[in-house]
Amino acid sequence: MIQAKNNLKPQDIVILLKIIALREKTWFHHTIAQELGISQSEVSQSLNRSKYAGLIDDARKKVNKIAFTEFLLHGVAYAFPQQPGAIVRGVLTAHAAEPLNQIINSTEKYVWPYAKGVERGQAIEPLYNTVVEATLNDKELYELLTMVDAIRVGRIREKEIAKKELEKRILNA
Repeated sequence: MIQAKNNLKPQDIVILLKIIALREKTWFHHTIAQELGISQSEVSQSLNRSKYAGLIDDARKKVNKIAFTEFLLHGVAYAFPQQPGAIVRGVLTAHAAEPLNQIINSTEKYVWPYAKGVERGQAIEPLYNTVVEATLNDKELYELLTMVDAIRVGRIREKEIAKKELEKRILNA
């Protein structure tokens, strides 16, 4: 029987994307926790779940980019689905945000709800509630997360463009 404690959670995706966004920079559990607004114990539990899933190495330091990319491209939309909600104020995401808005021309706007946001669009719940604050000063993480959102909520064309761009960025990070 599979134990529920080993099931991936949405914040696991955020933490692995943060590690990828850091590239070769040295990081520690407490720095990831602080930058993402997640408790240190949750970061540790998350890395354990990711290790169990084969998405990070045994030392819990190096993301298995091929396996993680495969999960994002083929599984994230099913594991963590999202449907656009009401029109709210927030921060652009999915194909309404960079870099996809440079490739996809759409009048449809998706946003992460955020009181201090300046854009209006259909609400998309982020993978984790601290994502908006965590991405305000981390453009790389922001762009990775917006591409994941495009896979979660986009139509076929948007998903395919997001998949290509995300795969390129992760595998070349």
